Order: sequence, then structure tokens, then C-alpha cells
Amino acid sequence: MEKKSQHNNILLATFGFAAVVVLVGVIGFFAFGDKEDVIQGEVEVSEYRVSSKVPGRILELRVQEGDYVKVGDTLAILDAPDVEAKKVQAVGAEDAASALSTMADNGARREQVRGAFQVWQQAKAGLEIAEKSYGRVQRLFDEGVMSAQKRDEAYANYKAMEAQAKAAKSQYDMALAGARREEREAAKAQVRRAQGAVQEVNSYIRETVQVAQMEGEVSDVYPKVGELVGSGSPIMSISVMSDQWGTFNVREDQLGGMKVGDTFTAYSPAFDKDIRMKVYYIKDEGSYAVWKATKSNGQYDLKTFEVKARPVDKVDGLRPGMSLIIKK
Repeated sequence: MEKKSQHNNILLATFGFAAVVVLVGVIGFFAFGDKEDVIQGEVEVSEYRVSSKVPGRILELRVQEGDYVKVGDTLAILDAPDVEAKKVQAVGAEDAASALSTMADNGARREQVRGAFQVWQQAKAGLEIAEKSYGRVQRLFDEGVMSAQKRDEAYANYKAMEAQAKAAKSQYDMALAGARREEREAAKAQVRRAQGAVQEVNSYIRETVQVAQMEGEVSDVYPKVGELVGSGSPIMSISVMSDQWGTFNVREDQLGGMKVGDTFTAYSPAFDKDIRMKVYYIKDEGSYAVWKATKSNGQYDLKTFEVKARPVDKVDGLRPGMSLIIKK
């Protein structure tokens, strides 16, 4: 009787163990055996950073995080007193260069022209006297009453006065014509150089007022009012909400022949609906990215590819960071 009871207990234990194994197998089959592949991605948008070419102190922030801005809206105003000082210097240099150019174009003053004319007339008068004196001395020399020495001295004086008259005439012509063409061109070049410096400073001054270059939403504002920002330092980031896409990391055995231009359906948990998307970018993520090793069973390594796709139709309310699910 006792042996029969032990036998029954053994049978019960065996059947119990078998039942547990079957139950675990059934649970495993339904829980893991027919699990569908899920690829999860997220929505991303283009962003651009607002920054200034000149250092300055934040004087005013016209927007805050979450504001929607349009092209031309004022975003921030900077105080840059150094740039204002440079503008004063540049404008002064431009004025000086313009004055020199005007002086070169106008030539000598009327008083200088008249003075040069008088010197020329004086030299002409001296030349006439020297010419007449030389003529008289030459006649006397021909008559034999004047020495050759005196004749040579009169001739030398005549030639000297002739050269002096020519020099006075040249000075008068120069005063009348004004500066040389090369000098006038050089003066104009100085003006253009000074004007370029003024334009450069004005471009820096425009940088003290930052305006939106593209329509979008302010996603981040970095400095506070009163803080200093360096040249090129970001002031804020603008999300271009009109340029959205989904990014997915897909193992190559899950690509299923997907290529650029294909369309697929992604589920959006935020809206509880499917979204049609079109692939525009596929690229491997390199050896450093997530990959699956299969060499242990004699097969190969599976690389992961980054797939980007844009919604075929506009989806109102779609925001960066929202999940997108692809069910295989």
C-alpha cells in the first residue's frame, strides 16, 4: 500500500512538471514566438542658430522660447560701443579723403594761378630786354667796337632769360591745369577706400540688431539680458517647422529592398494614426554604430542604416521628438 502511494506521488510529480513545461512553452510561444519587428524613429526639424559677427552685450531680447517668428522679425538687440567709435573714425577718414579729392579736382587756387601768371609775364619782359641787349651787342661786335667776351656774356644772359621764361610758363600751365591725372586717380582711390571702411562698419552696426532669416519657432535662447556674447556666439536657435522629417535606424536585414524614393507607412502614437512617408536619404552608420554580430553561428555581421523620410502630406501639430513606428 505504501509503495503504491509512492508510485502515485511520482506520477503526479511527473505530470505536474510536464504541465509546467507545456504551460511555459505556450506562454513563450504567444509572448515571444510571433513577435512582430518594430522599428522606432522620431521626428526631426531643421534648425539654424542666430549669432552676431561682432561682440556685444545683450541689450534686449524681443522673443522667448516657443515664439513663432517670421522673416524680418527683430529677435535681439546688442550694445556694441566699440563699433560706434569705429564708425566715427571711418566717417572722419572718408571726409578727409573726399576733401583731398576735391582739392585735386579743383586744382590750384585762383590766387596761385594769378601769381604764376605774373611770374611768367615778368620772365617774358626780362627775355625781351635780354634779347634786345644781345642784338645791340652783336651789332657792335660786328662793327669791331665790342669785344667777344662782352658779346658772349650778352648771349648767355639772353639764353638764361629764355630758359627762365619757359620755366615760368610751365609753372603757370601746371597751376592752370591743376593736379596730374595720376594724383587725381590716387585721391579718388583713397575716397573709395574710406567709403569701403564706412560700409564695413555699417555692416557691423547692422549686426547689433538680429532679425529672423527664416520662418520658424524659437527653440532655445542661450544668453540673458545684460550678458556679453562673443563674435559668432549663438544667441538663440530657430526650428524651421516647415522642414520636418523622420529618422529611423534600420538593420540591413530589415530594409527589405528599401531605396530612395520609396514610400511606407509609419504609425504616430501622438496622433494615433498612420502617416505616409517618402524616403529621401539612406546611409550606413559606420562600424561604430549599432550592429548585430552573427559570426558565432557561421553567418555575417548586420550593419545599421540611417533612413530619413519626409511626410507625403502635411501633418498639423507634428513636432520634433515625436515617435514614429514602423511595423514589419
